[in-house]
Amino acid sequence: MTLTPHAPLVIDIAGTELTADDRRRLADPRVGGVIHFGRNWRDRAQMSALNSQIKALRSDLLICVDHEGGRVQRFRSDGFTRLPSMRTLGELWMGDPMRATQAAVACGHVLASELRACGVDFSFAPVLDLDYGESSVIGDRSFHRDPRVVAMLARSVMHGLLQAGMANCGKHFPGHGFVKADSHVSIPVDRRSLRAILAEDARPYDWLTGTLAAVMPAHVIYPKVDDRPAGFSAKWLQQVLRGTLGFEGAVFSDDLSMEAARRMHGELLSYSEAAVAALEAGCDLTLLCNQSVEGGAALDIFLEDFATAQRSGRWHPSERSEARRRSLLPKAPALDWAHLMQSPPYQRALERLPVARGS
Repeated sequence: MTLTPHAPLVIDIAGTELTADDRRRLADPRVGGVIHFGRNWRDRAQMSALNSQIKALRSDLLICVDHEGGRVQRFRSDGFTRLPSMRTLGELWMGDPMRATQAAVACGHVLASELRACGVDFSFAPVLDLDYGESSVIGDRSFHRDPRVVAMLARSVMHGLLQAGMANCGKHFPGHGFVKADSHVSIPVDRRSLRAILAEDARPYDWLTGTLAAVMPAHVIYPKVDDRPAGFSAKWLQQVLRGTLGFEGAVFSDDLSMEAARRMHGELLSYSEAAVAALEAGCDLTLLCNQSVEGGAALDIFLEDFATAQRSGRWHPSERSEARRRSLLPKAPALDWAHLMQSPPYQRALERLPVARGS
């Protein structure tokens, strides 16, 4: 199989339609994906048109979104189903495990079907973090405190995603639920031993290693294992995730725009330096979010600097990583919205959803 050069960068666009700058950036051969945010959404027709424009430009681009259910759901209007938080499924498990499993499959099916009907290929879901009751950034995004419950419900959500032709992404490896700090604003530190983390937080990754299509590591430092955040750590990504746990799918970095995660040994890495560091550590793809706004100068510098890193030999393309990226693209066409609304599997999934609570 002959592949195009490795395209490890996932970037964003500023608005609800492509600009000339967006088109220029997406044509960069090192860009392999687009991540959408709420600002990119107006309604279903607009989102479908936007994604058609992206695919017309490059059919191989992976169109992504953070769309988990609960408070992390980018599209909530114009017919999109309001999905419950994953904690809702965990609470349902405590009273009726089989009903919870059925509801989790339904969540995955509805989530993926609706996104794919609007041209989105991939969602960064499900969350595999354990709910210790400490982390505000994770909170009700987690299924449960018990890793066994997390693994069973996550497997069910992933089955529902697969029914609609969408791959999955377990996050945030090896676990973000134990620490209080929000990695968007400061770097959390988890001082437990490797043995303790593998026995608890990382167990879902072990049990699901043959089912997970992708993994996103945490912007968390575990100093008893490595002094770098997990997403920049070869010990975590190559020795533990790929070596000990045997994971063979794609690895995404978390958002490189989080300044705290880019601070290594007192030095703040540039976006391109952080991307190279993440790829060297074992990531296949890197995310840089929210840099296209206000003209996108930072994004242009990032792309230029990353190209320079390649030309100078500081980063080398990987055919294996490119194959992993392409493996996440849907294999079959999606139902359009009108046909989806008439689909019996989709209608049955809607009937099996628990009621969404909160915002």
